[in-house]
Amino acid sequence: MSELHLLSTEQLITGLQNKQFSSAELTEHYIKRIDALDSKINSFITHTSETARAQAKAADGMRAQGDQRPLLGVPMAHKDIFCTQGVLTTCGSKMLHNFVSPYDATIVSNIDKAGMISLGKLNMDEFAMGSDNSSSYYGTVQNPWNLERVPGGSSGGSAAAVAAGFVPVATGSDTGGSIRQPASFCGLTGIKPTYGRVSRFGMIAYASSLDQAGSMGRSAKDCAYLLQPMIGHDPRDATSIKYEMPNYVQDINDAQAAAGDKPFDGLRIGVAKEYFGTGLDSEVEQAARAALKKYEELGATIVEVNITDPEITLATYYMLAPAEASSNLSRFDGVRFGYRCENPTDLIDLYTRSRSEGFGAEVQRRILTGTYALSAGYFDAYYTKAQKIRRLIVKDFDEAFASCDVIASPTAPTAAYKLSEDLDPATMYLGDVYTIAVNLAGLPALSQPVGLTTEGLPIGLQLIGKHWQESQLLTTAHLFQQHTDHHLQHSTIAKETV
Repeated sequence: MSELHLLSTEQLITGLQNKQFSSAELTEHYIKRIDALDSKINSFITHTSETARAQAKAADGMRAQGDQRPLLGVPMAHKDIFCTQGVLTTCGSKMLHNFVSPYDATIVSNIDKAGMISLGKLNMDEFAMGSDNSSSYYGTVQNPWNLERVPGGSSGGSAAAVAAGFVPVATGSDTGGSIRQPASFCGLTGIKPTYGRVSRFGMIAYASSLDQAGSMGRSAKDCAYLLQPMIGHDPRDATSIKYEMPNYVQDINDAQAAAGDKPFDGLRIGVAKEYFGTGLDSEVEQAARAALKKYEELGATIVEVNITDPEITLATYYMLAPAEASSNLSRFDGVRFGYRCENPTDLIDLYTRSRSEGFGAEVQRRILTGTYALSAGYFDAYYTKAQKIRRLIVKDFDEAFASCDVIASPTAPTAAYKLSEDLDPATMYLGDVYTIAVNLAGLPALSQPVGLTTEGLPIGLQLIGKHWQESQLLTTAHLFQQHTDHHLQHSTIAKETV
């Protein structure tokens, strides 16, 4: 029982079905770990332990009565960007330090319907703006592999909680790499689905045309189990798209059953020289190329493709995302909900001080950048031009996919850097250089672990798929993981028992 947290989601499901342990016992195991060890990494903002205990007891009762939902009684946790009825929803910001949501986000209610047990809300960069989880009002998150390193961002709390063995899976959101980069830094698998695949209703917006919710776990199959109840059309979200509903776990099982010695026969993996350029750490490149060689040994064909220069996509993203943020965050004005300054002298003072005191430095920086780009006289020169370039980025991906099935690249140019490194904003933004094009094009993408640096830090490989091809990404990563053990490595905190 002391190592329940090292089991995969599928093993937990099997254990519950075979009555090897109850949901109440499993939930208590995770709660004890969180209580004993989270002070070291600060992955949770809000704990819902008592509610979780009640849910677990109810789940055991339903399972005893014949309820066959596979995820019934399995614990998880939500990134604190998703509204949860009756529970604090902060987005990692002082601005929402007292906001208790009156409703559930669609993915929260969907996961509840699947019978999963929520252990709480996870730390994150403020309003999902950041790549190291240092901008949270609730403090920096530490990497469970090395407490002197960052976990990545903005879903750093989600990645850290899974890597530490506090939950088997967690939700995240990805606007420019915020699931994939922390998954890479924390030795996890994380998937960002096609834009429109998962409802954004109840997810607090950063950049509405880029934001997409996804799942994080230790393996591709873990991600598939959590992603399954998250997907589907939602009439409450105008960007949610009606499309064929896949069964990710079944697709993985079918592919595994059909796989021979060369499971990737016929798979064409595109590799772009643009993703192996200046700024890429040598150990990260070595691990990525070794993983590609392994794919070749297992039957895949590597083909060269061309995509938009990452520096161009970086500039495009950091024009469009702040512009959308400046619009989306205008609602936080100290009037209706959230932080309100004390004793304002008039309405302008209320707006000015509430926003200046409620938002952190990085959020203010992006609001100012976006407001400038949208202002009269600069709109066409910056925002409109960036939108035109975005269309060219989509076109480049379409042309690349004409000759390959998936595109592979390093997830991030480096492994997790030190907490003490005082990076300027421009340098921090470069951490997203390989991930942001996916969001601009609305494509699905996944990060999977492919090795460790000489300092024992995880390295991730990104797989980018065609629109709606999450199953192919999950299946590809899963079959790779059947022939490697990178996803079976555990962080320092995960190895601790309580």
